[in-house]
Amino acid sequence: MSRERAQAVLTDCFGPFGPIRFPYVKMGNIDSLHLFGDTELMIFALYAHNKHRWHKVLDIGANLGLHSICMARMGWDVRAYEPAPPHFQQLMRNLADNAANRVDPYMAAVDTKVGTATFVRVLNNLTGNHLEGYKSSYGPTERLPVVTVDCRDLWPAADFAKIDSEGNEAELCKTMTAETMTHMDCIMEVRNGNNAREIYDHFNVINVPMWSQKKDWERVINFDDMPMANREGSLFVGHKGPWA
Repeated sequence: MSRERAQAVLTDCFGPFGPIRFPYVKMGNIDSLHLFGDTELMIFALYAHNKHRWHKVLDIGANLGLHSICMARMGWDVRAYEPAPPHFQQLMRNLADNAANRVDPYMAAVDTKVGTATFVRVLNNLTGNHLEGYKSSYGPTERLPVVTVDCRDLWPAADFAKIDSEGNEAELCKTMTAETMTHMDCIMEVRNGNNAREIYDHFNVINVPMWSQKKDWERVINFDDMPMANREGSLFVGHKGPWA
């Protein structure tokens, strides 16, 4: 079976989300079937489990819109942020094809300030696109200016955030206060040990629990419990665990 056909079969009846119209797209040396990897499927399962827990959510690093569509299928109001113009255009088509009217899309990067930044497109792996300075890339790249929004303006109205920001997740997390986390949960991939350390220290200081897929979703007790690469799964942050 071709990868394109495999994706079509997968989205024909995507569990609790129903059929999803999501065309196959090449993304350098990878493709859109990679958006259905093990870690992503775990996050989708978490959405379904918590269908009635969240209502106003953020998709930070929306890519082609798969998470936004699944979130909307849960009945949530979604604000989706994707800065890369080619991805944003495909995201808009995917939202329209799936009647995802509960999603408000924004062609912008979420950072810690309002303004502009340089965005790096990693041409061999377009899921690795990132804001310049937060991550090292291999192979051919292209750079373009993008609009940035301040994450601190987003947290007050959200009760959940999915963060896939390819390297600046620690900077975003450090703007979350103890008060923010009384009404918001978040899940993210952690790109490296330095980010893991900053996230671990910050949430310990403000007394907010973390829960690690690396430890089969047990609560993070010490730093070694933290995921330190996307292959080690996601990190959930919130006063109630992801499967409560």
